[in-house]
Amino acid sequence: MMEIVRVTTDEQVRLAAALFDQYRVFYGEISDLEASYRFLRERWIAGESVVFLAIGADGEATGFVNLYPFFLSGAMRRFWVLNDLFVKPSGRRRGTARALMQRAERHALETGSAGLTLSTAIDNVKAQALYESEGYVRDSLFFYYNRFFKP
Repeated sequence: MMEIVRVTTDEQVRLAAALFDQYRVFYGEISDLEASYRFLRERWIAGESVVFLAIGADGEATGFVNLYPFFLSGAMRRFWVLNDLFVKPSGRRRGTARALMQRAERHALETGSAGLTLSTAIDNVKAQALYESEGYVRDSLFFYYNRFFKP
């Protein structure tokens, strides 16, 4: 049995940080568990993100989803960015990612938001299939542009 819980304690932030670090490595970053913890803790303390953890029957954290709020000016409503979703290999193919996405959707509904948005790597076809099966539609109206600054 798996439980999806909202991160509300420092201990849970540490559990999420271990997964967040693995997620970052998946996207080509260098592992830094302590920096991952500090980053998530800062977001949690400031109320800048909402994180849900998937906890297995054995108490092990197997996945997480991280949401950031932003606003749609035209609709004058909150819109959540499903920014990070990760399930470690031992928890995959068990419905964990889908359960995390569904909890994120429930959170968006509970907070009266206009919806959720996400992006993924062009070559991450497994994730794309999951997102589309959950009702997400690939944007065909807008191009998105980014400008990055060096730290």
